[in-house]
Amino acid sequence: MPHQPYFVVVLAHSLHGRLRRIHVPHKAVYAAFAFTLIGCLSIFGFLSSYLRMSLKVANYNSLRSEVAALRVRYQELQKVTNQKSEQLATLETFASEVSVAYGLRRRPGTSSDIVSDATLTPNFPESLSDYNFLQSASISTLYRNYPKQWQVHVRPSLWPVEGRIMSAFGIRTDPFSGEGAIHTGVDLAAPLGTGVRAVADGIVVYAEWRSGYGRLVIIDHGSGLQTLYGHLSSFEVVPGQEVRRGDIIAKSGASGRVTSPHLHYEVRMGGTPVNPYKFLAKSAVALPQHAQTDLGF
Repeated sequence: MPHQPYFVVVLAHSLHGRLRRIHVPHKAVYAAFAFTLIGCLSIFGFLSSYLRMSLKVANYNSLRSEVAALRVRYQELQKVTNQKSEQLATLETFASEVSVAYGLRRRPGTSSDIVSDATLTPNFPESLSDYNFLQSASISTLYRNYPKQWQVHVRPSLWPVEGRIMSAFGIRTDPFSGEGAIHTGVDLAAPLGTGVRAVADGIVVYAEWRSGYGRLVIIDHGSGLQTLYGHLSSFEVVPGQEVRRGDIIAKSGASGRVTSPHLHYEVRMGGTPVNPYKFLAKSAVALPQHAQTDLGF
């Protein structure tokens, strides 16, 4: 049998002077060296993984702080945008009132709106639009000259629909973005096609599509007071039409920026949205029990 190569380790006792030789095979030394190398590589891998994880955690915490700061900034910008939108809506309403008061007609947009082979005879939609505009001008003039002779109930005193309050007035979480937003009215539960009633006497000044609101009706009750009815499925009135408290003005729906059918009801004083609860509370005696509970009665 061939003799295997080996290393000799000599141990000497310090007192007795005895020598002891230990034979260590080459394979054992190589195996120990291999295990040591593998151990060092493993420790290095663990340390590098730990360092990478620490950097990722630090970056994550930094990004989370940046996201929180951006969210706060976004909420501030959204609040400013809402204020600007309300001011713009007020200016648009004021411009409409001025044009109606002075009998101004709308002008054509540009020459591109006129087709070369078009006739000068107005079609049915144009005739209907002109009729609604003239009716709005004439009734608005009558309203300004003799408001007390034909309007009695000019303060909101009815619920537009009988349904529970789904979303209150004020700050809420936007159902689309998940961020904080200002809700300028109240959302009332109403199945699709429910009749929407005018809450007070007034004149319809707007009955068209508006971004976000969908189909929207605005009623002017005089003295800077207006009520808005949004997300409608159809109109039952036209601009310039006189309505009485309790008249059906539209059908509820899910048009515009909504997640389910309901009615958005809004009250504005001088163009600024106000909490409609005080007007809803006055008619609580005629409401179902669940609606009174929503108001805290």
